[in-house]
Amino acid sequence: MKTIGPAISTDGLSRNYAERVALHPLTIEIPKGEVFGFLGHNGAGKTTTIRLMTTLLNPSSGSACIAGYDIRTDPLLVRSAIGYLPENVRLYDRFTARENLTFFAQLSGVGNVREAVAETLEFLNISGLADRRVGTFSKGMRQRIGLAQAILHEPQILFLDEPTSGLDPMGVRQLREIIEKLHTRKMTIFMNTHLLSEVARTCTSIGVLAQGRLVFHDRIEAVSNRYDERKLEELYLDVARQEAVE
Repeated sequence: MKTIGPAISTDGLSRNYAERVALHPLTIEIPKGEVFGFLGHNGAGKTTTIRLMTTLLNPSSGSACIAGYDIRTDPLLVRSAIGYLPENVRLYDRFTARENLTFFAQLSGVGNVREAVAETLEFLNISGLADRRVGTFSKGMRQRIGLAQAILHEPQILFLDEPTSGLDPMGVRQLREIIEKLHTRKMTIFMNTHLLSEVARTCTSIGVLAQGRLVFHDRIEAVSNRYDERKLEELYLDVARQEAVE
């Protein structure tokens, strides 16, 4: 398992759809152990970026290394080193939570599946859901089972695509606490989101994407200094507005 260099690095990574540019050339480095919040309006290119980094989509140009592996030449090694929670979690509704996780653990080649599933359920404080059918679960409960699936194999990097979408305030709070626990394990987290309050509370660094272009990237503690302690919301609206004018 590679450990040299940043957790995520891209060099001119881009994606076009016919004549539309979904992601302009993106060059960025995210060190290991960061909780990176990727902000942007709907259609900004956030999901495209994650799909490129997780090898679910081929780039039009440029390159990326995820956990030290090239997305073009080593896609299987990239996938083995990451976990991914999409906005809409796909689970087998007729299976229980434990059965879903057991199935996905076997597909991922996890050793000692029963122990891994039990430990993950306990870590996320959802052991009580283990033997209930997923088809009866709320959005928040499905998200937590989806997150369990994503971290079963103890990935180096976890990608979260709008993880708070559709969650009530309690669900958002629980997810924040889980991310904080994962951060203590030195896991690198790349999170697409539009919830500015959660970025301020949870993330160690941020990027802002507007119309497929990265228009801001810095560590959270530097934001208030650079912007005279203005709210993160004002920062986001300012850079997005400037990009729209240009």
